[in-house]
Amino acid sequence: MNIFERMQKLDRRWIYIVVALAIIIPLMIPYDSDNVTTPSTENLYQMIDSFAGREDRAILLSFYHDASTMAELFPMEVSIIRHCFERNVKVFALTWYPAGAPIIDYAFNTVKEEYPDIKSGVDYCNFGYKPQAFAMVMGMGDNIANTMNTDAEGRKLENLPIMKGINNYSEMNLVIEFSGSSAGGTWIVYARPKFGLNVAVGVTAVMAADLYPYLQSGQLIGMLSGLKGAAEYEKLVDVFAAYREPGLDYRSKYDEDGNKLVPGRPFGREILDDPKSRELSRITTQTKARFTTAEYNAFLAKYPEQTAILNKLSTNEDELKVIDVSQIDNDLRNEMGEYLYRELNQITHNTQYKFKVARIGMNAQSVAHIMIIVFIVIGNVGYFIQKAREAKN
Repeated sequence: MNIFERMQKLDRRWIYIVVALAIIIPLMIPYDSDNVTTPSTENLYQMIDSFAGREDRAILLSFYHDASTMAELFPMEVSIIRHCFERNVKVFALTWYPAGAPIIDYAFNTVKEEYPDIKSGVDYCNFGYKPQAFAMVMGMGDNIANTMNTDAEGRKLENLPIMKGINNYSEMNLVIEFSGSSAGGTWIVYARPKFGLNVAVGVTAVMAADLYPYLQSGQLIGMLSGLKGAAEYEKLVDVFAAYREPGLDYRSKYDEDGNKLVPGRPFGREILDDPKSRELSRITTQTKARFTTAEYNAFLAKYPEQTAILNKLSTNEDELKVIDVSQIDNDLRNEMGEYLYRELNQITHNTQYKFKVARIGMNAQSVAHIMIIVFIVIGNVGYFIQKAREAKN
């Protein structure tokens, strides 16, 4: 047999093995790929970010799905909650679906592990499972506290600090519904025309095509589409919300006048287009915190009691002060304090696995798609050449 005949008779099990390896290897050995963000993701990010630090603004997350679609939807939910926690945005959550209630708890708890200062009832509120979706959607347009009455822990909403300045959709002016089926319908049909509520959705990739007309008409202000949308949002959070100036002090949540401090930085297209922004969204492990001389001196001023430890850890590389956090053992970590260690680790731009799940998944998905396309092209070329030879003979 010639090479083209061999290609047509190749045992399909070899193809399955190659595709399996194309998925497994990028999952086990992540690499930094550039993930271009789309307007529908950027618009949603900017809407949430416009609420940063405001007592009179909040967002609502609707978990309208069960565990079967968590692979695509859960990374979106984690990224948005992380964005809110980083930028001091009040966030509420509910579900019309009983199986969605534990997913809300799982999402908040996953993010809260890295934000020890975040408190339920102060920075976020979980309404839990609520029946009678239509009545709740319309009732919150008039008064949220009277409609929901209590949160998932049985506390009266009117007594919670998070409700300060939050009355109805005038303040909770964005809802994001996550669903594996038809998302956002009730909000678009009833809450948006009556109360002017802004609506966005996070959906599985197969459902995205059905919802693009709502984006084009302006009925949706943004949409996250499958794992790609989640990966885009992860990148935006790393580049903007999780960004830290090494010389600034983020230990206090409030300034001298009692106003909320907002870490990170606002969205900017010029920042996103800067090639250096790719360094902020790497998914490979980063262990070195780099400072200019001025940044390092400002950083030392924040931690005068730990100056000796920091000087011992620091080295000079390319006219920069560098601290490798991988050299910090448990005893030294306890000595320097958890807050200092967390800030050093954040300055390295090292993203924890749970905050980069979608980007790692997109790497595997992209490689697998390329392999399938290659097999299709090679198979078709071989088929037509073989047929041409048979016709000639």
